[in-house]
Amino acid sequence: MTQGGNQMYYIQKTLEIAGAHKLKLDYESKCSNMHGHNWIVTVFCKSASLDHNGMVVDFAEIKRNVSDHFDHKYLNELMPGKAVGGEFIRINPTAENIAKLICDNVPFCYKVTVQESNGNIACYEED
Repeated sequence: MTQGGNQMYYIQKTLEIAGAHKLKLDYESKCSNMHGHNWIVTVFCKSASLDHNGMVVDFAEIKRNVSDHFDHKYLNELMPGKAVGGEFIRINPTAENIAKLICDNVPFCYKVTVQESNGNIACYEED
C-alpha cells in the first residue's frame, strides 16, 4: 500500500442527449436560430474516498442528473440568469456554459466535456 500522498478515485461517464438551443450573438450567425444537436457529454468525477457502496458516485445517478434535466429539452430555458432592468436575462446556452451547468448538477463532478457536433467540443473544469 502506498503511504503518504493524496489518493484519489476518478470515474467518467459518457452519454448522449438531444437538445435544442439558440445563441444570442453580437455577430450574424445561423446559430442565432433555434437548432438542435445530439450532444455527447462526458462527466468526470473524483473523490478521495468512496461511499458505503464502494463508489465515487453511482453511474446511474450521473445519468439521472444529466438525462432527466437536459435530454430533449430547450436548453435556453434551463440556463441560470439574473434580473437586469426588469428583464430576466439568461446565460447564453453555449457548449461552454452547458458544460458548467452540467458540472454544477452532478455530485463530485470536476470536469465536463460537451460535444455539440463532430469536432466541436467544449470543456469546463474546476480548479
